[in-house]
Amino acid sequence: MPLEDGDPLSPGGRQVNGEVSGVPSLPGMGEPSLRGTTAPGGSRTGVMAKGWEPEPALGDGDVTPGRPPQRGRQPEEALMTELSELVQKVVKSSSWWERHGMDISILACSFLLLPAGFLCLRSAQAIPFLAGVLTLGVVHHTLTVKGSHLASHNALTESKSWSKVWAIFFIELCSAFTVEQATYNHVKIHHGYTNVIGLGDSSTWKLPFLNRYVYMFIAPLAVPILTPLVALDLLRNVEWKAALRTLCCMFLGFYCHYWLLFHVSGFQSPWSALLCMLVTRSLLAHPYIHVNIFQHIGLPMFAADRKPKRIHLMSLGVLNLPRNPLLDWCFGHSLISCHVEHHLFPSLSDNMCLKIKPIVSQYLKQKKLPYNEDTYSSRLWLFLQRYEELMVHAPPITELVGIQ
Repeated sequence: MPLEDGDPLSPGGRQVNGEVSGVPSLPGMGEPSLRGTTAPGGSRTGVMAKGWEPEPALGDGDVTPGRPPQRGRQPEEALMTELSELVQKVVKSSSWWERHGMDISILACSFLLLPAGFLCLRSAQAIPFLAGVLTLGVVHHTLTVKGSHLASHNALTESKSWSKVWAIFFIELCSAFTVEQATYNHVKIHHGYTNVIGLGDSSTWKLPFLNRYVYMFIAPLAVPILTPLVALDLLRNVEWKAALRTLCCMFLGFYCHYWLLFHVSGFQSPWSALLCMLVTRSLLAHPYIHVNIFQHIGLPMFAADRKPKRIHLMSLGVLNLPRNPLLDWCFGHSLISCHVEHHLFPSLSDNMCLKIKPIVSQYLKQKKLPYNEDTYSSRLWLFLQRYEELMVHAPPITELVGIQ
């Protein structure tokens, strides 16, 4: 959560009084001080590093086999360089199976489960029918969340051509969204300016006109409907050729799902088929929404002209959740238990994020930097208790102080 004057500090960014907080104590600099000033629309908590200047956002490709990281001259840049070198050693020593094969096999297994899911829906008995719904729901979220996320970061293959193909397939055909806008908003903005007010502050997930219970438990059911509607609105910002391609892919994806329910699963009514599509596509919509807000909102937020260096920005503003077999499979490690690692090295696959997790966590703790972790239930309770503060009002602005 954004620190307020008088809040207890946790040197490692762990849970403090049921909440996640943490301000880094950098080597040789002692404990940072807090200074509060007022920002328009919200409070400002001082944790600002004097003399720090905004740095260009770094995108994908931070750690790529065969390309050494650039040397930094500032102490903060040296920390990121040192960590990048440690991670790159692991990446270069990893096989293709570890870098890409494991995640591709999960996506392939999901495709292979599709026939079983559609055939189970033919049954008039409750248990096989529910098994079909669960199967198709898990497959859908694996392809649309894990597949789209990896494709947006070019983490499925090292070929640029194939990366474009997979991005179109997973993001537009399976997820009914537009590649250009998904890449821009997620990779360029959210990753480039994580927890920066007005840019990558996750404010797009906020719907302040909804109360806490409607937002947390009812609104997620509308995700399959809202996603294509948002995509259609965003098509105004892309070239007409890209917009036409997106429309064709979206239509093909919906029509194939609808056609399979009629001709393979044996549905007779269009409304029953559409209802089944809605149920399977919203099966894991609740954890999808929750994960996206739990891992950033409530953590320190920064002004664009005062954001810290990359390693501090990501260690302060990102949180890991515990491993969960279902969510690990459907969403991927980089969105669940390795989100900090993913934000530091976004071009790595889910399996590689899991592999470098011990190195990253040990390094950050060794350097007295936050490594935020919390449980799903704890974050859910926090958001229910402090919904207006976290999801309605403007967040406090955090500044780092005491680093010369």
